[in-house]
Order: sequence, then structure tokens, then C-alpha cells
Amino acid sequence: MIRSIYYAPDGKQRENLTIEEFPKALRTPKGLLWVDFECTPAEEDEPILLNVFGFHPLAVDDALQETHVPKVDDWENYLYIVMEAISYIRGDGGVELTELDIFLGKNYIVTHHDLPIASLNRLWEACQQHERHMKMGADHILYKLADELVVDYMLAVEEMDEEIEGIEDLVFEKPTPDIVQRIFTLKRATMHLRRAVSPMREVLNKLARDDFATVDTKDRVYFRDVYDHLVRLHDITEGLRDLVGGSLDTYLSVINNRMNEVMKTLTIITTLFMPLSFIAGFFGMNFFLPDIPISSWMARPVFIGMLTMMLMTPFAMFLWIRRRGWM
Repeated sequence: MIRSIYYAPDGKQRENLTIEEFPKALRTPKGLLWVDFECTPAEEDEPILLNVFGFHPLAVDDALQETHVPKVDDWENYLYIVMEAISYIRGDGGVELTELDIFLGKNYIVTHHDLPIASLNRLWEACQQHERHMKMGADHILYKLADELVVDYMLAVEEMDEEIEGIEDLVFEKPTPDIVQRIFTLKRATMHLRRAVSPMREVLNKLARDDFATVDTKDRVYFRDVYDHLVRLHDITEGLRDLVGGSLDTYLSVINNRMNEVMKTLTIITTLFMPLSFIAGFFGMNFFLPDIPISSWMARPVFIGMLTMMLMTPFAMFLWIRRRGWM
């Protein structure tokens, strides 16, 4: 789908211009054209990007064919910018990153992406409803787009933080092997998040500090604000990674403690019944003479003494174990 918004110098705003109308809009320096390529085939996009907008074939090839980390390329008359949109799937703990290719000129901005991006759609709807966004220029649209992308990063971080807190509660209440899988899934998610945030931070740093022809000097402060958000987001991401690692260590500690308690209980039971086994084995031998029945005056005291010993020995050992502080 190819959609467009055009803000004319007279203050009127039009939507969904035809491709034949793009050159006329580009020749109007005080207007602003935003064209968005969403889920369109490369063979359909390439002629428009090359012939209508006049982008360099290498930049077009990067946008249509190759996948890059976030970066900024200066082509003098326009900037080629790669950013990444994020979406977090709660429960599965998966982080999905969608590449967003942006061409920024003096009076136009072109966006290209292979999957729908929620943050871009929010800004698109805002531009449709309020003309003031388009009125402030192409670089301001780029700032708003970067800001919306960072908002989604913040939402993903908040959801990950809540899920980590839930896992920490489960670790103490009911540790199961499924928790380990969720912890490792979150660990991978934090790694993907960190890999996306770091280059995004560098992109905003360049937009805020470098001298580009298509970025107004007065608008650099806006990109600096987004850069500050990404710096804080990077620190939060590092904290999340530590929390996930701490959750795994806590799980292993809880499992080891429970295993120790089980082994302790089994050891106590074994220790208590060990004397009984010894006594039963000892008196199971040919202790009594064959010609002396159990009811005789000689065997009865021995039998009663054996029973008393069997009953008192576990109790005595239990008191001895308690006195030693083993339980």
C-alpha cells in the first residue's frame, strides 16, 4: 500500500495523491509531501524511488533489499535513515523488530517498511487530524516519528519489567521448569532490545549534533530530547538484564534450598530407622534357643527389652539430632 499526505503552501492538506502528482509536489519548496510505502513489493517501489524522487541506487538497494542496523547516511540533498520499530509479545516474551527506512529531504519525507508499524500509524493519524504537524516541516515529522518509536520502546520495557516481577514472585511461590524457559526467553528479549537501543541512540545523537542540510538547526533540540530518552532507556535495559540474571540465580538458589531440605528430611528418616534395621536384623538371627519358647520365663524379658530398645532408640536419636541443631 502506497499512501501519501501533502500539505500545500496555502494551508490545504490532501491525502492519497497519485504517483503522477508527486513530481509537482516535490517542485513546490514550501509544501511538504509524506509518502509511506507499507508492505509493497520491491519491484513496484524501486521505479518510484529512483525516477520520481531521484534517490541513489545504493540507497534504494539498502532500503529494498538489505537489512541494516539503525544508521544515518548523508546524501547531501537528502538523508537516508534506518530505524527499528519494536513490539513486545507478552507471555511469549518475544521482541519483534521491524526495519523502518526513511528518506528525509527539505520538503518531503519517504518511509518504507515491510510490516505495519503501530507508532508510524499513530503519527499518520495525527497528521490527518491536525495540520499543524505537517506545517512544521519534514524534519519535525522525523522527530515526531522517532519520538513515537521510543514510546513503543518504553512500553516494551515496562511490560518486560512487569513480567520479570511476576516471574520473581513465581520463583518463591511455585518454582517449575517452565519458569526457566520464560527466564531465558526474557534474557534473549533484553539482548535484542539492547542491540536495538544502542544504534538508535547513535542515530539520534548524530541528528542532534551533526550539521545536515535537511535538518534545521532550531529543530536539533527536539532530537536531543529523544536522544536523552534513549540514553535513559539504555540504562533501564541494562538494569532489566541484571534483573533477569538475578531471577535465574534466585531460581537456582530456591531449587537448591528445596533439594537440601528434601535431602535433609530423607537423611533424618534414614537415620531414625537405621537402628531399627540393625536391631531387627540382629534379633532376626538365631538368638533364642530352639528349645526355649517365647513365652518362657527366660525369653520374655529379652523380648520386652528388645521392643523397648527399638522404641527408645529412634526417640533418643531424634533428641540428639535436635540438640545438634541439624533440624
